[in-house]
Amino acid sequence: MERAYDLVVRGGTLADGSGAPTYEADIAIKNGRIAAVGEIRGRGAEEIDARGRLVTPGFVDIHTHYDGQATWDSHMQPSSWHGVTTVVMGNCGVGFAPCRPADQDRLIRLMEGVEDIPFPVLTKGLPWNWESFPDYLDALSQRRFDVDIGTQLPHAALRVFVMGERGAAREPAKAADIAAMARLAEQAMAAGALGFSTSRTLNHRTSDGQPTPTLTAGEDELTGIAMGLARAGKGVLQVVSDFADPAAEFAMLRRIVEASGRPLSFSLTQHGKAPQAWRLLLDALSDATGAGLPMKAQVCGRPVGILFGFELTLNPFSHHATYKALAHLPLAERVARLRDPAVRAALLNEAAAVEPGFATQTTRNWGNMYLMGEVPDYEPHPSQTIAALAEARGIAPEALALDHLLSGEGRGMLYLPFLNYAEGSLAPSYEMLGHPDAVPGLSDGGAHVGMICDGSFPTSNLTHWTRDRTRGPRFDLEAMVRMQTRDTARAVGLYDRGMIAAGHRADLNIIDYDHLTLEAPKVAYDLPAGGRRLIQRARGYVATLVGGVVTQRDGEPTGALPGRLLRGAQAAPVAMAAE
Repeated sequence: MERAYDLVVRGGTLADGSGAPTYEADIAIKNGRIAAVGEIRGRGAEEIDARGRLVTPGFVDIHTHYDGQATWDSHMQPSSWHGVTTVVMGNCGVGFAPCRPADQDRLIRLMEGVEDIPFPVLTKGLPWNWESFPDYLDALSQRRFDVDIGTQLPHAALRVFVMGERGAAREPAKAADIAAMARLAEQAMAAGALGFSTSRTLNHRTSDGQPTPTLTAGEDELTGIAMGLARAGKGVLQVVSDFADPAAEFAMLRRIVEASGRPLSFSLTQHGKAPQAWRLLLDALSDATGAGLPMKAQVCGRPVGILFGFELTLNPFSHHATYKALAHLPLAERVARLRDPAVRAALLNEAAAVEPGFATQTTRNWGNMYLMGEVPDYEPHPSQTIAALAEARGIAPEALALDHLLSGEGRGMLYLPFLNYAEGSLAPSYEMLGHPDAVPGLSDGGAHVGMICDGSFPTSNLTHWTRDRTRGPRFDLEAMVRMQTRDTARAVGLYDRGMIAAGHRADLNIIDYDHLTLEAPKVAYDLPAGGRRLIQRARGYVATLVGGVVTQRDGEPTGALPGRLLRGAQAAPVAMAAE
C-alpha cells in the first residue's frame, strides 16, 4: 500500500522555533519538506515514535570554520553531534578562496595561526581544486555532507588575491584595489556566497606571528566591498573586532550598513580588560536597529574557554625547560617521565621562561583556571579555581595542576574561561543572549582544534540555560530553541528553515531532554596526516534529520549524507496544504 508521506514523527512535544509554548503534534515529511503538522492520519514509509521526547527544528550554527574540513570530510563534526543541521563557515575573514597557487601556503599559515589548524593537516587535506571563489563553491557543490553548508567570502583571501604582497603587508588599498575587490564580492554573492566576513582583531595572526591582512583595512575598503554586495542585492556582512574604541568602531560599522543596506553582525563578548564595553556596544546596537538598520550581535552562551593539556597545544608547563626537554616524547613516555619524583620536583621548582604574548599571560593564571572534569561545568564558582582549591588543600597550585594533567594516563585537562567570565559568572552572557538584537554564535566549529572545543555550544545552551543553571536566571526552553533555530537562520537569510511549519525544510531534532548530557572534551587523531583535534559529544539526541533523512541516531551517524552546499539566501517557503 502506498504511503502518504516519506516519514512521520509521531506524538513529540514540539518547540517549533517560534518561541510559542510547546505542544504535542505529529510531523509529516515529504520530499525533504514538512508537509503537515498536527494530527496526521496518513502513514509514512518510515515512522518515528517521539512520544515523551522534545522535538525542535535543527539548530543553525552561523559561526563555524569548516572551510577546510568540508573539502575532505563529509561529516561536520563536532557540530553534527549537537543537533546542528546547517552550518555557516567562512567567518572572521579567513578561508581558502579566492586563492592563486602561489598564495596557498600563505592562506594555510593564516588559518593555522588564527584557527589553530596545523599546517600538515591543511597541506594534506586541501585538494586545491579551485582558484576563484565561484570555483570553490563549485567544488563544494560536488560533495555531500551530514549538514547543509553555507559559506562566506573571506576578506583576507580576497585582499591577498587582489593586492598580493601589498595586501598581506596590510598596505592601504588603492581605488583600483577596492574596485576589484568589490567586483569579486559581487560575483561571489551571485555565485552563492551567503555573505562577506572580515577581521579587525590583533588576536588573529598567522602562525609566524604576523597580524591578519585585514586588521587595518580602511573604511573606504570595507564600504567599497559592501557596495559590491549591495549591487548584487544579496549577502550579509560579518565582522570581528577588538573594539579598542567602541564608539568609533561601531559608528564605522553603522555607516557601512547605512551606505550599503546589507545586514551586518559583529562578534560580542565580555573581555576582562574592558568588562563593561559590551554594554556600550549593545546600547549602540539598540540605537541602530531602532533607526531601522539591519544589525545583529553574535554572542555565546558560555565562556570562550581555552583547554590546556599534555595532548593539546599548550599546558602550564609548556615554557619550562624540564618540560621542553620531554615534549617530543610520545604521551605515554612523557607521562612516565613526569611522574618520576626527580623530574616532577625539577618541573615544579623552576620558573617558566618569560616569553611575550598570549601563552605566558594565560597558562599560569591559577586564579581563573579550573579543573575540567568528566561532567563539564561551564559556569564554575570562583571557589573552584585552581588557586582556591590549592590553598584549601595546602599545596602549590602548580602541583595541583600537574596532578590533574597526569590523571587519565596524562589526558587530564584544565579550563580557562577567556572571554565572558570577568565577573566569575555568566551574568553577562545572560544579558547578551536576552537582547532582542543578539543571536547565538561564535562556536567556531571546526577550528581551534588544539585549544578550544566550543562546537558544542548548541547543546550547552539547551541544557545549561533552560534546565541546569543554578547561579542565576534561566531562559524558557521555547525561547532558547527559537534563538538557535529561527533567529540564527534569519540572521543570514535562510528563511526556509528554523521552524517546524508546513513548507519548511525538514531539519529536526528528537531529543531526550531530561537526559540530554554534554560529555567532557577528548582528543582524537582523525584529521588528515594523523592530525589531532579536540572533540566533544553528547548523549540524549535520539535522532537528527536533515532534509527529512535521519543522519544521527542515538548519537551515532547513520551514514546518510543528505546535506548540500547552500547557494545563497533561501526564500521563505510557500506553505504546503495541510492533510
